Amino acid sequence: MAPSAMSPGNDWTKSLSDAQPVPYWLDDPGRPRPEPALTGAETCDLLVVGGGYSGLWTALNAKERDPRADVVLLEGREVGWAASGRNGGFCAATLTHGLPNGLARWPGEIHRLQELGARNLDGIEAAVARHGIDCEFERTGEIDVATETYQAWELRDWYEEMRRKGLADDIEFLDAEAVRAQVDSPTFQAGLWDHRGVAMLHPAKLAWGLKRACRDLGVRIHEHTPALDLKPYGAGMAVRTPYGRVRARKVALGTNIFPSLVRRVRPYTVPVYDYALMTEPLTADRLGALGWKNRQGLGDSANQFHYFRLTADNRILWGGYDAIYPYGGRVRAEYDDRPETYAKLAGHFFTCFPQLEGVRFTHAWGGAIDTCSRFSAFFGTAHGGKVAYAAGYTGLGVGATRFGADVMLDLLAGRRTERTELEMVRRKPLPFPPEPLAWTGIALTKWSLARADAHGGRRNLWLRTMDRLGLGFDS
Repeated sequence: MAPSAMSPGNDWTKSLSDAQPVPYWLDDPGRPRPEPALTGAETCDLLVVGGGYSGLWTALNAKERDPRADVVLLEGREVGWAASGRNGGFCAATLTHGLPNGLARWPGEIHRLQELGARNLDGIEAAVARHGIDCEFERTGEIDVATETYQAWELRDWYEEMRRKGLADDIEFLDAEAVRAQVDSPTFQAGLWDHRGVAMLHPAKLAWGLKRACRDLGVRIHEHTPALDLKPYGAGMAVRTPYGRVRARKVALGTNIFPSLVRRVRPYTVPVYDYALMTEPLTADRLGALGWKNRQGLGDSANQFHYFRLTADNRILWGGYDAIYPYGGRVRAEYDDRPETYAKLAGHFFTCFPQLEGVRFTHAWGGAIDTCSRFSAFFGTAHGGKVAYAAGYTGLGVGATRFGADVMLDLLAGRRTERTELEMVRRKPLPFPPEPLAWTGIALTKWSLARADAHGGRRNLWLRTMDRLGLGFDS
């Protein structure tokens, strides 16, 4: 989908002249005020560290399992300020970063993983309704589109494989005419429409709604309260903060890309910076030119892929393609803004939708997500089962973090469940090597993926070797 060149008549950077370098979702005057920071000492049954989706679902589900449980949640800044408030708002049923990845890694469990993922997405929809969370939830599904001839053949072959394996429920193959009848782009050559497996939502409003639901159930939330260290204390654990301390019987860590309080977990994840644009609201005429009546989310089939969707007020979010790994795996605010990527994304946007020439972007932003070498979340315990963690969601955590929260609660309870018995839960991915090997390997993988996109999808020796080892790098 990327344009080969920008001609003088197509100066797409003009569309960015008014774009604010802040996440659209968080640029909301109605955002809730932060809860006071922790001062002094507190005790609780369960301490949750992290105020993104992972921590919020853990706190909420813990209270729904046992309303008498005393739960405290600590957030280093504000609830939803990081990946949970900056993502594209695709809430997918998949627990494995897509069916192809799950089938390649856990073929014997894939039907159960698909079933658990579908139940998890239903559970999210039910929780949103039960707690009155106004997060613009739309169960529209998603279309994976082919923008090259080889991708169209691959989509058709993949659809036939899904049918043979009994995994094609609610999946529809669309040829070029059919996919363009759903969303009209001259670049679309085929598509796979997952009718039920993905919902669209407002990511920040989901985080804020979960925060309110937690408070309504009695969770004590402290924002602007980073957790500084984690140590055993008697029969439980203690977490030190800048102005106080929490002693807890059990601790759940939902810090994801930020350094884990369990040091041995840190080599399993690296930060990837992802970037997105948001247009101004489309007029009825411009929206009609797209024919986007069913409001599905979309993503293209390249290795360097784009994801795009409509908002409740008919803006288009357009993100992806560049996945930037900073040397040393550092997470820094200055990486959140990358004008060269915004210019590239703007050019790709108007190549995909030339009928939208003249549309302006109002917001442009980026942020870090955590990735691991198998692309999907991993889990574990520490300190004799008194601490649980989940990390590595690789950009598909809007839905899967609720499943991960239940896994952490199962592990802390010492319960054998259908979740904890999964090979996906029992085994971990391979860790990333130290620098400079990590940066070199990731850079070579990114170069190889771009080369594959430019050469009919053909994977070079490096990518084929990574495939055989079950390793990779993805956004």
